[in-house]
Parts: sequence; C-alpha cells; structure tokens
Amino acid sequence: LLYAFDQENVAVTGEGTLDGQADDEHWWPWKTTASDDIAALGKMADEGVPPEERTFGEGRHLRPNFIQFYRCQNVLIEGITTVGAPMWVIHPCLSTNVTVRGITVNSHGPNNDGCNPESCRDVLIEGCTFDTGDDCIAIKSGRNADGRRLSVPSENIVVRNCTMKDGHGGVTLGSEMSGGIRNVFVEDCYMSSPNLERGIRLKSNTRRGGYLENMFVRNVEVGEVEEAVLHIDLRYFNETGDHPPRVANIVLENVTSEKSERPIFLLGIPEAPIRGVRLTNCLLRNADKPSVLEHVDQLVFENVTQPAE
Repeated sequence: LLYAFDQENVAVTGEGTLDGQADDEHWWPWKTTASDDIAALGKMADEGVPPEERTFGEGRHLRPNFIQFYRCQNVLIEGITTVGAPMWVIHPCLSTNVTVRGITVNSHGPNNDGCNPESCRDVLIEGCTFDTGDDCIAIKSGRNADGRRLSVPSENIVVRNCTMKDGHGGVTLGSEMSGGIRNVFVEDCYMSSPNLERGIRLKSNTRRGGYLENMFVRNVEVGEVEEAVLHIDLRYFNETGDHPPRVANIVLENVTSEKSERPIFLLGIPEAPIRGVRLTNCLLRNADKPSVLEHVDQLVFENVTQPAE
C-alpha cells in the first residue's frame, strides 16, 4: 500500500496512524481463498518464470504488504502507528541501511507480521512495540527457488529495546530464508503475553534450505509465552525437499522467563542437526514440561536454572 522501488534516502515518519483498513470483512478473508493463487505463484517460481511475467491482478486473492521498500538504500521508518494491515506490515526487501525506530504495530489479522526485513543488510530495529497476529519481527531471505536464485542473505541486524506482546514469535528467523540469515543481535527486549507463542523462534525445513547462523540474544526478559523461550524447528510445516537447512551458533545470555510450556524446543533433523547452541546465565522459571532436544550437537548450558513454581 506504501511502496518504494530502487530509491535512496526514503522515509515514513511522524506521530500519526496509518490504517490499512483490513478487517474480518476486507483483505483478511482472502487468507482462505488464495490457496490456488499461492500454489500458482509458487509453481511459477519453481519453474523459473521471470518475475515480470507473474501477473496476479483483478480476480486474484494475493494480499499486499502494507509498507514495502524494495531495493532501497538509507531507509527510515520512525514514530508511526500502524493498524489493519492486509498481510505483512513493514517489509524492507533487498535493501541496505534500514532503521525502524519507535513505531507501534497493532494488527491482528492472518500473516500480520510486524516487521520483516528480507534479504536486507545493516538493519536497526529499536524502541518499537509489536502486538500482532503473526511473528512480531521475522527476518527472511527469500522462499525456495526464488531465494536460491537471488542468494542474498539478511545480515547484520540489530533488534534492541523493543516490546513484543501478542504474536507467533517475538524475534523470528525464517521460514522464508532460502538465501540465508546471519549476524543477528537481539538485546534489552521485553516479550510477554498469554497470546505470544514463542520468544526466540527459528524455523525452516528441507524445502526452504538456506542457513541461520550467528544469532546472539542477551538481556531479554520474557514474562509469559505459550510454548518455548527458544524454539528451533527444522521440520516446519512438514514440507520436505532436497535442501537441508543449516543452523549454527545460537547464543542466549542473561535471558529470564517467568512462564512457558517448555524452556527450550530444539527440533533438528538427522541430515541437518542444530549445531552450537549455548545458554549462559539464564533463568527459565515455571515450565510445565521438559525441553525437547532432537538432533542437536554442541549444546552447552552455563549457569542455567529451571526452577519449578
């Protein structure tokens, strides 16, 4: 709905509210009517149809993103409040030097991710509040064949001083990450809601492929999440293919949690075990069930406490 392509020095700023006017009668119902269009678009990508020939206009049901900066440099999004997004709210794609500061996202429709940097480099997200119908922040790098065709990772991303309320994940990597994600730093954030499913979430599968490596999380306070404080799932959506994903070097330091179903959930696969997860000085209280650990190599706990209620 707001779009910039191949631009430099672009911004959306101010203290006002942008309303995408999506609700249970507009845009959001397309979630249930777009399956054929989504399948057709995916088939075009897998078959290498040039993007300019992938036309989906009137009579189709692919929801637009709300704010998208595509192949831009020096992007600033600051101060605004967004409500009623058709789909993803803020989506910088293939962009460099992106700052998202002091925004409020309040949108609870399907796929209403708050901020999704995709194949972006040098990104700062700070002082923001997310209350969403999907992941609060989801870092991505292309889906399947398209992601591998471009092969542009998301890298050098800092998330700090943010608040996450409702959502599927507080800070998420994937699942559209076929071009890879690396060097992600999360610090001084607060995540809590009975409707927040996970704190730190990584998701992929053997159809997506790609890599997720070098994620450092420190000084994060989790009040309450439905599932796990750290959740890594390499069997996401039960999709399979010939591209085992790689997950390596995930570090949590000084992370506290007051309530969760499980402390951590790590689900690797035999051909692609999760490698190098370290938790240091973490206090994970009141988990109802034990952690899940499948196909994980080099898991290290240093001064990690998991007291019951």
